[in-house]
Amino acid sequence: MPTTATDTDRAAEADRAAEADRATATGSAATGPTTARRICPLCEATCGLTLTISGTRVTGVRGDRDDIFSRGFICPKGASFGELDADPDRLRVPLVRENGVLREAGWDEAFDVIARRLPPILAAHGPDAVGVVLGNPNVHTMAGGLYPPLLLGALRTRNVFSASTVDQMPKHVSSGLLFGDPYAIPVPDLDRTGHLLMLGANPLDSNGSLCTAPDFPGRLKALRKRGGTLTVVDPRRTRTARLADRHVPIRPGTDALLLAALAQVLFAEGLTDLGHLEAHVEGVAEVESAVRDFTPEAVAEACDVEPGLIRAMARELAAAPSAAVYARVGGSTVAYGTLTNWLVDVLNVLTGNLDRPGGAMFPLSATVPALRPAGPGKGFALGRWASRVSGHPEAKGELPVAALAEEIDTPGDGRIRALVSIAANPVLSAPDGDRLDRALGGDLDFMVAVDPYLNETTRHADVVLPPPPPSQSAHFDFAFNGFAIRDQVRYTPAAVPLEEGRMDECEIHARLILAATGVRGTAAPDDVDALAIDRTLARAVTEPHSPAHGQDPAAFAARLTGRTPAERRLDLMLRLGPYRLTVEQLLAHPHGIDLGPLRPRLPQGLKTRSGRVELFPDPIAADLPRLRTALDETPARLVLVGRRHLRSNNSWLHNIPALNRGTNTCTLQVHPDDAARLGLTDGAPARIKGEGGELEAPVEVTDAIRRGVVSLPHGWGHDRPGTRMAVAAARPGVNVNQLLDGTRLDPLSGNAVLNGFPVEVSPVG
Repeated sequence: MPTTATDTDRAAEADRAAEADRATATGSAATGPTTARRICPLCEATCGLTLTISGTRVTGVRGDRDDIFSRGFICPKGASFGELDADPDRLRVPLVRENGVLREAGWDEAFDVIARRLPPILAAHGPDAVGVVLGNPNVHTMAGGLYPPLLLGALRTRNVFSASTVDQMPKHVSSGLLFGDPYAIPVPDLDRTGHLLMLGANPLDSNGSLCTAPDFPGRLKALRKRGGTLTVVDPRRTRTARLADRHVPIRPGTDALLLAALAQVLFAEGLTDLGHLEAHVEGVAEVESAVRDFTPEAVAEACDVEPGLIRAMARELAAAPSAAVYARVGGSTVAYGTLTNWLVDVLNVLTGNLDRPGGAMFPLSATVPALRPAGPGKGFALGRWASRVSGHPEAKGELPVAALAEEIDTPGDGRIRALVSIAANPVLSAPDGDRLDRALGGDLDFMVAVDPYLNETTRHADVVLPPPPPSQSAHFDFAFNGFAIRDQVRYTPAAVPLEEGRMDECEIHARLILAATGVRGTAAPDDVDALAIDRTLARAVTEPHSPAHGQDPAAFAARLTGRTPAERRLDLMLRLGPYRLTVEQLLAHPHGIDLGPLRPRLPQGLKTRSGRVELFPDPIAADLPRLRTALDETPARLVLVGRRHLRSNNSWLHNIPALNRGTNTCTLQVHPDDAARLGLTDGAPARIKGEGGELEAPVEVTDAIRRGVVSLPHGWGHDRPGTRMAVAAARPGVNVNQLLDGTRLDPLSGNAVLNGFPVEVSPVG
């Protein structure tokens, strides 16, 4: 790391190191194509890429063998980076609606329209008259990590929606209740564990989720090679399940029952051993009483898992020298999502595997504020407000995205009249997209979207602000470093300069904030970042545990470096973080800085009111009776689950030819016995009917799915008019979420139930 005395000297040294690295990798630029480093923004694995650049075009992509985290691993999504970057359907300039038609416009005109139309709506109807919806790609960009919180703070609206409530909100809620912090999510220590129990996760196709791990497949193979055990619980025999020592084809939606039975066995057979956690956990006796009725015999029929197997799984989990329980989308997008995720960490606690090497551990990101001393915190609250129409309680400051349509199209005070959509496509990702489609098209007074595509949602916008291609943007993973299985930090500047007519994504967000809040023309985009820095330092200098404590805020700010306002903010976060790094150090280490394996952290980091892990919080206790009723319910004859594919990421990669082909198809997977019973033929169309509507999709007969279950992938349905995604429109598939009417939600988190819901299937014609 640089050791020279002044910021100027350090910056110069970092520039020399970065230039030396580039020269080593590529030779002189005059001899031909150059290379540049880039962290892949296309999934949660955050692999390092080496881009070959000819002029300003990405002409080749390979894994960066020197990346300190991914070590050269690359998947089909990363390999398609150049094709994505040069997609001719990406918008190049803003679009503005005039006389009902979107036309190209200049940047100043686009922001002028926002400044003219959005603030008057807020002034006339109050802050809740505007809704904000944040999509999944938002967390894959540097701008998405820095600016939406500022926008939400400025707008002061409670109508905030995101992809989290069709994906992961149950994990945030359970972590908030257990640890006092919804972002304190333990991840499996993959490289050191001896036993991994995985539910509703398919990382060989997803590359991992809420567990950032480049080369997840290789790490699972290494687990087995060193004598460890992998158990996968999933109604489908996925690629991950085929790799496992044991595959448990559970009935969809019953994971919470299985986990409760595992906990019951641990208690009944005296297999609990909290070890180092004894001093940091409360509520164990209450959990023992709460799960007493969930014996393996009691849950066996509902789960369709033999009692003997359940007991064996519990004993193996307890006997393993180190173990981790991990659940993902299949454990969140179900009726008992929060209970499922709570029980995951209950098992990690009961076996002493929470916060220890080889277990489930808490990553420590370089940009989180330096940790305060252990002790009581503010805790985590649910339901601080509720949605206007259906009264859904907020969770983590958000309302269920399934409620967005009714909040727009239901008349009355407090109706959402304007919408800001950032990298979101809820027409495809939320339940009952048809209703939301109609609401966006007819009930809004104004809509602005930040998105590179004119998709099924943004086609309704009055203004579309397109970010540049990823090669022209800097990248830092604010979110995913907090879920990484190894502490590390990496930053990649833009690989190529901005093209003429483009605007940097960070500047787009800053200008949007100015326009939306009515101060466009009286403040500059840089003022947004300067204000954020000032506010952060004003707090930091008063906090005894902060590296800035007692310092003069102006003097501290003067030491910040960075070639852009966003880099200065990153530099501030690094300096205030637990490792006290700088942007210059990251620039001097283009392959990243390894901060070491995950380390035990408890009780530091807990923010509960007790200062301990609260294993049996009141909201969980209140929801458990609902789970008990599941023991007596008659299972539906046929239920539907979603599925992932290695060449997809929700709805936003279907316009890339290299990814939208081959096995990445929108088919209805059906077990051969069910196909015979229902009169379905492989390749022929079937009609699928749910509570929200019906669809037709081609049948794929396969024994990789259990009887009584059918599967459609998520994110398809690119057949609406007015979009500009030619490749996706040529193979549109169907929108599986149209089978839902939006009423099936996990009550604690507001997460939509996208898996394990009943359907009727019949042949077409």
